[in-house]
Amino acid sequence: MQDTKDKIVGLADQLIKTKGFNAFSYKEISDPLAIKNAAVHYYFPSKADLGMAVLQQEFDSLNIGIANWENLTEDQQLRQLIASFEKKCSGHMACIMGSLSPDYNTLPANMQERLQQFSAAVIEWVTRCLDKGREKGIFSFKGAPEDRALMVVSNLLASLLLSRVMGESAFEKISKQLLDDIL
Repeated sequence: MQDTKDKIVGLADQLIKTKGFNAFSYKEISDPLAIKNAAVHYYFPSKADLGMAVLQQEFDSLNIGIANWENLTEDQQLRQLIASFEKKCSGHMACIMGSLSPDYNTLPANMQERLQQFSAAVIEWVTRCLDKGREKGIFSFKGAPEDRALMVVSNLLASLLLSRVMGESAFEKISKQLLDDIL
């Protein structure tokens, strides 16, 4: 049973990152998994319940990534973050923040709150990374680390969207420039 639930969350995650939250239906989950819509509703009575499960999975992945990268230098950590976005780019997906942000005003309050928490956690981690890296002389940039973190994350989000329209080279150029601007 947990396997089915995990498959549902995984497929919902992909659909959100490729189509957006409001653009997919339970049928697009039940058909590929060869289950009935009722089975999806059994695990996730509402689409918001499914959205919360996807957000929790993303939060868990973020925390695992941060834990795995903590022994790396700050520039290597930032490169790992960029590599995670590059993987999404090559899969023609947006990240969860970029996928849910356009639908933000139509999301249920609990999803809005969780997306805010997730976004804040990403910005806080990038801020710490940039701050420590600048203290160690790895990074050089003007302004506050939090302001630069907002720039880094917003550029990575936008790069995934632009790469859909302009091809993967847009992501490559943007991510290279991000690093060049602080190294």
